[in-house]
Amino acid sequence: MGKTIACIGEAMLELSGTPADIPHNLTTGFAGDVMNTAVYMSRAMAEDNVAFVTLVGHDAVSDALLSFLQAEGVDTALTGRHATRLPGIYLIENDETGERSFRYWRDSSAPRRLFTGEGGPALTDLTTADVIYLSGITLAIMAPEVRQALCDFLPGYRARGGTFAFDGNYRARLWPSAAAAAEAMAPLWDLADIALPSVEDEMDLYGETADAVAQRFAGYDCGEAVLKHGATPPILLENRVQRAGPALNRVDTVVDATGAGDSFNAGYLAARLSGAKMDAAVLAGHELACRVIGHRGAILPRA
Repeated sequence: MGKTIACIGEAMLELSGTPADIPHNLTTGFAGDVMNTAVYMSRAMAEDNVAFVTLVGHDAVSDALLSFLQAEGVDTALTGRHATRLPGIYLIENDETGERSFRYWRDSSAPRRLFTGEGGPALTDLTTADVIYLSGITLAIMAPEVRQALCDFLPGYRARGGTFAFDGNYRARLWPSAAAAAEAMAPLWDLADIALPSVEDEMDLYGETADAVAQRFAGYDCGEAVLKHGATPPILLENRVQRAGPALNRVDTVVDATGAGDSFNAGYLAARLSGAKMDAAVLAGHELACRVIGHRGAILPRA
């Protein structure tokens, strides 16, 4: 029997295009950082059960979202339905170089009430999962009491043999301050069996150099860390021992950078959980990310 990977996060209705595409020619889809990772992991891990843990509403968009996830083979048994709230929406605007800007409508979305008892799963429903994965965006939209409950839950979960994977994915607009974000994330880095931070995000959050980020992560109690740094070889940490990761191929043309880190995480986690060494998993994550950024939107069409 395969592994069960519980991916905790939000899913939103995605609108994307250039400014000239607004409003009539926008591309629509579904996305969210952890949801993107869940979809790509489900595609790569056919023998395993990848579950998406979130809240949606009782509306046509939520129905379509669940159908999309199920068509991708993602388990939605732990996707609950909130009585009154709806999924969030976001707009990606891309310029001619592939750089993007975002507009969000998510402040009262259903996933913000995850694990509060307002429909949907409880943290105890995750006890039987082999792997729990979430991001700093998940953490940011959680109610403060839920963040604390998660930190209280994870040590026992890991002691029973569970694996916890975490990507900081810092987005300043979701936090009251950088200090609040750092305070919330630091305990999870110490609890992570697999840490997947972005060097750029950590530099923004702490005002550090790349070297200082690596030194700080060497002080955390995480089992392994991949410090992602764009096309620069990542910094790898295993049992606090630091080394350079493998050289990475560069992409000449970027159509849309949306989902690059999410897809890297999916490729890396799928490879590691299937027994690959860290370097091979880095290359698998990078190869998938390179394909994703050559396509508009966070999710590649199915082959």
